[in-house]
This record gives sequence, structure tokens and C-alpha cells, in this order.
Amino acid sequence: MAELTSMMNIGKAMAKKLDSVGIGSAEELVRSGAEQAFLKLKERYPNVCLVHLYALEGAVCNVEFNSLPESRKKELKEFSDFLKR
Repeated sequence: MAELTSMMNIGKAMAKKLDSVGIGSAEELVRSGAEQAFLKLKERYPNVCLVHLYALEGAVCNVEFNSLPESRKKELKEFSDFLKR
């Protein structure tokens, strides 16, 4: 299994947070998807924000988070906004 830190956008701090919510490998993150991983992080770390969600999506898609298509960023923002309600 590949380490989380081998993924784009995932540093040691993010990998530690992901591991604390049960996502301990790159494969587990890809399997769970960015939104589900973000939900788990949000429950434990309420201060995670939209940029974290973008970083997770970038990791899953193997792209820099700022290179995500605008349409996908919009979907992720809507998801994040929905969680704030």
C-alpha cells in the first residue's frame, strides 16, 4: 500500500489527520473519495476548509489542487457549503 504522503497535495500533517480518521493509505483515500474523506475530517477537525477538500480531490485525481477543473471546484464548493447548513 502506498503512503499518503506519496500523493500529490498530501503533506505529513494532512496524512496524520487522515490516518486519525481511518484513512491510512493512498488506496484507502482513493477508495473513499475526496468528499467522504472530507466528511470524516470535518467531524474530527471542524476547522478543515474548502482548500482541504480541493487538496483531497487533487490527491485522488493526481493533480495539483489548483489545477482542478472549475466545474469540479464548483461542485466541491457546493458540497462544502451544504455541510455548513
